[in-house]
Amino acid sequence: MRKGRPLILVADDMARYVTSIKIILEANGYEVVAAGDGETALALAATEPLDLILLDIRMPKLDGIETCQRVREFSMVPIIMFTALAEDADKVAGLNAGADDYITKPFSADELIARVRAVLRRAMYSPIPAPQAAVTLGELTVDFAAHRVSMDGQEINLTSTEYRLLCELAGAVGHVLTTDYILEKVWGSGYEGEEHLVWKIIHRLRQKIELDPKQPRYIHTKPGIGYLLELR
Repeated sequence: MRKGRPLILVADDMARYVTSIKIILEANGYEVVAAGDGETALALAATEPLDLILLDIRMPKLDGIETCQRVREFSMVPIIMFTALAEDADKVAGLNAGADDYITKPFSADELIARVRAVLRRAMYSPIPAPQAAVTLGELTVDFAAHRVSMDGQEINLTSTEYRLLCELAGAVGHVLTTDYILEKVWGSGYEGEEHLVWKIIHRLRQKIELDPKQPRYIHTKPGIGYLLELR
């Protein structure tokens, strides 16, 4: 994260939302740039030193899902998706596209700021390192000191949320971490009952780490309990 006030991109084709969100964010110490469509949002993501993107799913030119996917081709900047009330498919699609979190419209100023602070905090601070400097399982290495994850020596690009979750697993190799524990450690308070967030990040990690995500060698599920990192 750059020095000074965090810079946030707000991308929404509804001008009243952009205006109200801009007022809320600036009142809480953030700088804001705005976009009314996906193409403009993508261009700003490529040229501005953004600390966070707030991205609406329903936008002209490029929708939020495609915009998110294309941003992820060159940037790991945290992304929060705006979704419509009760549109679970949108939430899942956003997380699959690479978003770190979502917030459902309509939302209060307090909820918005809480989500923004939580995501920025995750991006700024690394997990507490394990006693060892790094964990190596087979071809997978999680280097806590360097904040680097690699497979067979090749670095893997992870979002801040993906990295934090993997570090929690790597810090407890061979031990099952419950879903509730992961939510608390990775997302923080206020995410009780959001098990699908954990499932989606686990899914994304497997896509990046596992040779065959359907038959994982590293990240394993204990049904009804949680997840563990273990070479099999």
